[in-house]
Amino acid sequence: MLNYLTVPVTQFQQNCSIVWCDVTRQAAVIDPGGDLNVILKEVERLKVTLTQIWLTHAHIDHAGGTAELAAKLKLPIIGPQRGDQFWIDGLPEQSVMFGFPMSDTFTPTRWLEDGDTVQLGESTVQVRHCPGHTPGHVVFYSAEMQRAFVGDVLFAGSIGRTDFPQGDHDTLIASITQRLWPMGNETVFIPGHGPESTFGRERKLNPYVAGT
Repeated sequence: MLNYLTVPVTQFQQNCSIVWCDVTRQAAVIDPGGDLNVILKEVERLKVTLTQIWLTHAHIDHAGGTAELAAKLKLPIIGPQRGDQFWIDGLPEQSVMFGFPMSDTFTPTRWLEDGDTVQLGESTVQVRHCPGHTPGHVVFYSAEMQRAFVGDVLFAGSIGRTDFPQGDHDTLIASITQRLWPMGNETVFIPGHGPESTFGRERKLNPYVAGT
């Protein structure tokens, strides 16, 4: 069985998540945007072993700590989808633009595609490609936990911005309705910022996608 802990990091209060297998104590960190000392302190407290980095997308607040963490612990970088290559290449410029510590570029160990799976200990996690906020954005879904780590695709009461380069509103709405809703109304999602919610609640109350 998988467990998780959400750790807000950076001045953007990005929801970095530590996910681990209860049996093997192997863990993945989703979107280590920065504040690596905070993340690693929680890893130590949980008594788990980081074995991989998973990325939903390559905006600085989600991917800014990736190169440093991967080098420090010799971890593979899993994701996002290839469409975010230009965001990875632009991490140094993003660092300057948004006032972040300098972030190095990196090459993911494995690019992800829609329908892929990633393995963590004894558990398998599904991958859905959900473009719109960025072209290479992916979502990680654990059926056994009924949890989805959705990055900046969907928020409680809102949706991801689409005014960044290669963002597209219609594509984002299609990702939400065609890729997220089939996971079920009871599924709890962990967004890239802010509180958790359920897909069912957002289908009723979120003004951007209500009734879809």
